Amino acid sequence: MEIRIRSGGHDYEGLSYVSNVPFVVIDLINLREIQIDLENSNAWVQGGATVGELLYKISQKSKTLGFPAGVCPTVGVSGLISGGGYGFLMRKYGLSADNILDAHIIDVNGRVLDREAMDEDLFWAIRGGGGASFGVIIAWKIKLVHVPSTVTLFNVPRTLEQNGTKLIRKWQLVANKLDEDLNIRIILERANSSTPTIKVTFESLFLGGVDRLIPLMEEKFPELGLVKEDCNEMSWIESVLYLAGFTKNEPLEVLLNRTHDGVLFFKAKSDYVRDPIPDIGFEGLWPMFYEDEAKAAVLIFTPYGGRMDEISDSEIPFPHRAGNIYKIQHLVFWKEKGDEVEKRQINWMRKLYSYMEPFVSKSPRAAYVNYRDLDIGVNNINGFTSYKKASIWGLKYFKNNFKKLAMVKTKVDPLNFFRNEQSIPSMSSFDNITTMHSSILPCLEGVQLEFPRAVHAIV
Repeated sequence: MEIRIRSGGHDYEGLSYVSNVPFVVIDLINLREIQIDLENSNAWVQGGATVGELLYKISQKSKTLGFPAGVCPTVGVSGLISGGGYGFLMRKYGLSADNILDAHIIDVNGRVLDREAMDEDLFWAIRGGGGASFGVIIAWKIKLVHVPSTVTLFNVPRTLEQNGTKLIRKWQLVANKLDEDLNIRIILERANSSTPTIKVTFESLFLGGVDRLIPLMEEKFPELGLVKEDCNEMSWIESVLYLAGFTKNEPLEVLLNRTHDGVLFFKAKSDYVRDPIPDIGFEGLWPMFYEDEAKAAVLIFTPYGGRMDEISDSEIPFPHRAGNIYKIQHLVFWKEKGDEVEKRQINWMRKLYSYMEPFVSKSPRAAYVNYRDLDIGVNNINGFTSYKKASIWGLKYFKNNFKKLAMVKTKVDPLNFFRNEQSIPSMSSFDNITTMHSSILPCLEGVQLEFPRAVHAIV
């Protein structure tokens, strides 16, 4: 019997609600209370809250406080923080996990521990070490950060015929060196036009007004040709709506929705880039976007620099810091159901990933745990997984921090009660795990059968 922990249900491989063996789902959906402390610029947020719920609640209390989080409002706060937590504020304030002050966790023995009680090693591990390995995190104390009353957004598309490749080249040279108030990411996708081409979109959040932004762009990135008419000034919470794909006129309450409309299937992978990719690399990439499987393929380049370069790669388990120019998220979406369609789409993504290998980080080829990818390695489905085997995927996510994560796991959960296909392994010398702790289950309010091989516990 395995435990699966669900905060927002956004695990890229579905590990919060899918397993090949009988399992219990601990669903935190009813733990969504958020308490804002304006005087001390912090907040307590329970583990079942979503990013949208958190940012909405902050905005109701303050127009000049925010939190570094991602652009998708339906992501669960616990999953976000447990893996790191990217967002448009990262160049200014770092990751979500860099802004955690305390936490409450239910450990394998059923104890509820705060930071002082859990010790600093466990507190270190849960901030970016991947979710569902060390216990059930039921609340986080987060540090709120200052945001200006006015921010500026722009979304500037260019095609290959409009020097898209050359603009990417220049972006690679400047994006991580720009003012930390300015974050410009790139979105690559096939253009919806009669003539096959690629759309290169420069999407940005600037923490300030347009009158300060334009001179910065003219100095550092004049090739983009940004003008005032490309820019939209708004409040920070309005920018959250905009970047999530909503219109400026939609009510803030849409951030409280926990589900998406419609159904899309997808496969994702991630990479880190330490040296600029040459033009020839992109010229070899473009034809892949014209293939049938790439109708809804997207590559997102997220720039580094600023605060991300200042934080040590061992400060928290998330190791991808100075030396990286940007992160890539590879995505392909499709609507059709069926194994054959899924196989074709996933094979296309794997081909893309293989093509990118010469241009990205090496030894290891790094990956981001919140863009979970079971292709890079998995634990044994039943029984003990050795540290050596888990290192196949673990070093890619956590690099030199993986060994410390395994040592913390061994100390707090030696029998590997909290486990899944990519959970941190215990270094205990068991050939087979047969004894399971059950002390955590009395902490649940109720249990109901969800389907024959799973128990769903809602707390």
